[in-house]
Amino acid sequence: MCFILILVFFLLQLALGHGVRRLHVSAALFVKAKVAMSRYEPTTCVNYQKLRSNLDIVRKRLDRPLTLSEKIVYGHLDDPSGQEIVRGRTYLRLRPDRVAMQDATAQMAMLQFISSGLPRVAVPSTIHCDHLIEAQVGGTQDLQRAKEVNQEVYNFLATSAAKYGVGFWKPGSGIIHQIILENYAYPGVMVIGTDSHTPNGGGLGGICIGVGGADAVDVMAGIPWELKCPNVIGVKLTGSLSGWTSPKDVILKVAGILTVKGGTGAIVEYHGPGVDSISCTEHQCCACLLSVYLGMGTICNMGAEIGATTSVFPYNHRMKTYLEKTGREIATLSEENKDILVPDPGCHYDQLIEINLSELKPHINGPFTPDLAHPVAEIGAVAEKSGWPLEVKVGLIGSCTNSSYEDMGRAASLAKQALDHGLKCKAQFTVTPGSEQIRATIERDGYAKILRDVGGVVLANACGPCIGQWDRRDVKKGEKNTIVTSFNRNFTARNDANPATHAFVTSPEIVTALAIAGTLKFNPETDYLTAPNGEKFKLVPPTGDELPTRDFDPGQDTYQQPPPDSSSVHVDVNPQSNRLQLLEPFEKWDGRDLEDMQVLIKVKGKCTTDHISAAGPWLKFRGHLDNISNNLLIGAVNIENDAVNKVRNQLTGEYGGVPDIARYYKKNGIQWVVVGDENYGEGSSREHAALEPRHLGGRVIIVKSFARIHETNLKKQGLLPLTFADPHDYDKIRPDDKISIIGLKKFAPGKPLKAVLKHSDGSQDTIQLNHTFNETQIEWFQAGSALNRMKELQ
Repeated sequence: MCFILILVFFLLQLALGHGVRRLHVSAALFVKAKVAMSRYEPTTCVNYQKLRSNLDIVRKRLDRPLTLSEKIVYGHLDDPSGQEIVRGRTYLRLRPDRVAMQDATAQMAMLQFISSGLPRVAVPSTIHCDHLIEAQVGGTQDLQRAKEVNQEVYNFLATSAAKYGVGFWKPGSGIIHQIILENYAYPGVMVIGTDSHTPNGGGLGGICIGVGGADAVDVMAGIPWELKCPNVIGVKLTGSLSGWTSPKDVILKVAGILTVKGGTGAIVEYHGPGVDSISCTEHQCCACLLSVYLGMGTICNMGAEIGATTSVFPYNHRMKTYLEKTGREIATLSEENKDILVPDPGCHYDQLIEINLSELKPHINGPFTPDLAHPVAEIGAVAEKSGWPLEVKVGLIGSCTNSSYEDMGRAASLAKQALDHGLKCKAQFTVTPGSEQIRATIERDGYAKILRDVGGVVLANACGPCIGQWDRRDVKKGEKNTIVTSFNRNFTARNDANPATHAFVTSPEIVTALAIAGTLKFNPETDYLTAPNGEKFKLVPPTGDELPTRDFDPGQDTYQQPPPDSSSVHVDVNPQSNRLQLLEPFEKWDGRDLEDMQVLIKVKGKCTTDHISAAGPWLKFRGHLDNISNNLLIGAVNIENDAVNKVRNQLTGEYGGVPDIARYYKKNGIQWVVVGDENYGEGSSREHAALEPRHLGGRVIIVKSFARIHETNLKKQGLLPLTFADPHDYDKIRPDDKISIIGLKKFAPGKPLKAVLKHSDGSQDTIQLNHTFNETQIEWFQAGSALNRMKELQ
């Protein structure tokens, strides 16, 4: 522990005296001994020695240059000597450094941890209250309302955190990923977080991976965490950014290249001279890729939209500066260990993409999917041709993707230009600070006032509209309209629950410019605005300081430290609550094949976790499995009738909502199956999309392909996620089929299963289904869930 090493240092210093030579030697020991993982965990040290030791073993075994991704991942192996390592094939057993949970997913994660019977978490862990604050009128009022409405949940999270040794960031602290970047991420760290945008921490050189709550419970319980050995996609950056082009455009371009599933099973590793060649001064364009805040974190954050396991940047001097500016003592230690925080020369990437930053143009992606990429210069014409609304109704900046000090400063620089010419935003305009530290600093430095003066509303330090926590009232549901955001995700109805809203994602500066102009047809690189006096003017490309010259203002203290002795802390869950519900274990597998299961729904097209378990108003039930199960698949399109939340009850012949029919089948002892298309379960890490089908009697999900996190979540809850060996077999399944899964008694890794499809006309088909289960995961299925298996092993 750190305090023991520090004590050793002082004893050595006393024994050796204070000569110049002795002081130099002992000072080196002090630097290495003293560095805590964070200011909030002074007794838990950064352990580069362990990382280096594991790498030495792995290097001898593999005998080849390593990518940065491999260095950090393999450096966290539980058994570096015995672990089989084959990229894209073997499962790795890893020891992450810490766990981070946002309040919506933390409820179920903590309920599962309580069910495990363990007294305290085994690794540093934190809960962040950012998802339950609805945007209505403004930050202060919205935050107060959220505290009142969610008091029961916040109390549960605060007391369970205190009871089990978890740090607790209160509502108003900020968005989980910004808090992690400011306080916990560092080069070489491995973090798992119960949010799909956990990869944000890759902007500070860490391997930070989004997972479901059950995975978090494993790590908090001290159990090695399993991850399929990722492939590594290299993105080589050359040239330099200029003008209106920003780091957000890098990931918007990559999303257009790889699509929403192109990164599945891989870590995206950025490298090349473009990473280090960009200077960032007040007199040059500050769209600086090297900015941890604006550039690298943004790019890694939105890597979730291409299905990537995570994304990462190599250590550089900007990271050191940022660590120092945010009061992190690890900066010197990272510099001393930078050889293990960058890729080896000559390392091999499974796929290589090259982007010349000098040629990159500003991009805007959408609508309805984050991989539909357009240059900003072309979006007006494309929208006109496609029949998309040209008028921009609302511009929204902020979210975990783009809510840094520099983001706000660049947006404010554009707002000031408009104000200087007597203009305000034609569209509504909202601003979401990433953290209390960012909010306090932009208030102090005047950015918030400028953004308000141009027509902006500063919202609470929370996720807000990005995740559907938006009480939007300017359009009616079903009314076709356009919004532009600096968010990361723009699936149908995600932001405002309106399926007719055309949402586009772009950089904060482009959002600001389009909000001022009020139309998609405005290209800030070439087009002019007209002032009230008739004067025409062009916006000058935005500028902004990467970090505040007067250091950050921390704002209000919103952190709750867990007590050393939590024996007197009591965690309350009211049995009558409609927000929280203790978990009951799922039934074990009975040892037989799953026979004559009914098809609950055959899904047509895209089916994200938003379609499977909607967010927005449903977030309030994230701690109550039975209540939130009433949103199961209500957004999925039924191939039988092209309708949402309307499926046939095969027992009665009547149509009803998907959750209602699922409950009917469960009540009548009928197990059921969901059939889906490509990349099923893309999007959020929410494990409710796996818990709900299991709770309501589902047993198997059969699709063409899965998103990584969702497939793992299904396995954790004792479900069978299976894929068609022949994707065309999707067409063989009819909505009224009965399906049997054959061969479960010999269920084994790498061995396909068979499905017998019994059609209502008396005919039948037999198809082959593949799976990615390993031995441990098969034990989860047999035990009924991963949590059940954990209890069996205690």
